[in-house]
This record gives sequence, structure tokens and C-alpha cells, in this order.
Amino acid sequence: MNGRPRVLLADDHTLLLEAFKRMLSAECEIVGAVSNGRSLLDAAPKLKPDVIVLDIAMPKLNGIDACRLLQPKLPDAKWVFLTVSEDTDLALEAMRLGASAFLLKSSAASELFTAIQKAIQGECYITPLITKGMPAGTFLNQPARPHAGKVTDRQREVLQLLAEGRTMKEVADVLHITSRTVAFHKYAIMKQLGVKTGAELVQYAVKHGLVGT
Repeated sequence: MNGRPRVLLADDHTLLLEAFKRMLSAECEIVGAVSNGRSLLDAAPKLKPDVIVLDIAMPKLNGIDACRLLQPKLPDAKWVFLTVSEDTDLALEAMRLGASAFLLKSSAASELFTAIQKAIQGECYITPLITKGMPAGTFLNQPARPHAGKVTDRQREVLQLLAEGRTMKEVADVLHITSRTVAFHKYAIMKQLGVKTGAELVQYAVKHGLVGT
């Protein structure tokens, strides 16, 4: 790569975004910063960054699903995930999806640029706070915890928005579908997961990293 890596930042915490900009600006070209997953879907194809540094538990669309939707459009982009969660299954899901790095926000200051450098070089980086001393190759070969049911990508999007407390009309507006379609997805999800209340849906969404705690 010629010149500084072009980096797009995605996090809903304004103070963190500003801190990342200051931290990286000497070595990277910060091409943009967004505060939710939907904005990332809009910005990334236009900006064509070399590296996308993103939070997992973003509003409207979480980082895992944003990556899944954007990868076909940006096959050469490198993905560096940040989270407050020490759930190893989230790290495994991100890395198996094609992420280059997985960091905890508590470790980002000391590790973020290292992770970006390794990503640009085609290497993977997982914070030792997650692997707990386990070699990265061994860690990545660990089996992922199975989900409670088969939930489609669209259902995951609906589930996240509902778990954030949005009404079915608000979900419909965000996803550009009808309220009736949202209701169809909601009850299909509940049936597939074997849950009966909205509270149980929220618990599932939090457990699987779709929304923050």
C-alpha cells in the first residue's frame, strides 16, 4: 500500500471517536466517522477505506451484521472490531466472518494501531485479553456456541431494532419495509427461538451481541 492507510471509524460514543481520530491521525488518513451501523452502510461504499474500525454494539445495526452486509461491496477492506464484551463467541464470529482484528475498548489505546498495521499486512490480531494466552491459531479453531435458532440476516436486523425499544413502525421506517412485514418477522423469530415475550427477545439479542448491555 502506498501512503497512509485510509481509515473509517464507526462508534456511537462521540468521545471515543474523537480519541481514535487523535490517536491515529499521525499515521493514518481518517476518511470519515459514523455513529451507527446504518450510517456505516451508506458511508463505506462511498469512502472506500482500507480499514474500517468499528464497534460491535452500534445502534440501528450492529457491527457484525454491518460487516456481513458490506463485505461483498468492499472485498479488500480490513475490519478491526472493538467491543466492551469479553465474550469469546463474539470474537470467534467476527474473525470467522473475515475480520482482521478484535480488540476490547479497554485495550484499544495501546493496541489499535498495532492491529491496523497487522491488518494492512494481511495478518490477524486478537487482543490477549480475549485469548488469555492461547495462541491465535488455536483460539480460532475453537467451536462457536450454536445459536438457539436459525435467524436470517433480515430477522437479525428486525430483532436488534426491536431490542433497542423501537416500535414496529419505527423499525419499518429504518428498514424501508411495512409494519406488517416487521410483525411477520417478529413472530417468526419468537417461534424459531421458542420465546414468548419481548423481554426474552431482548435477552437473546444482548446474549448474541446484537445490542449493547
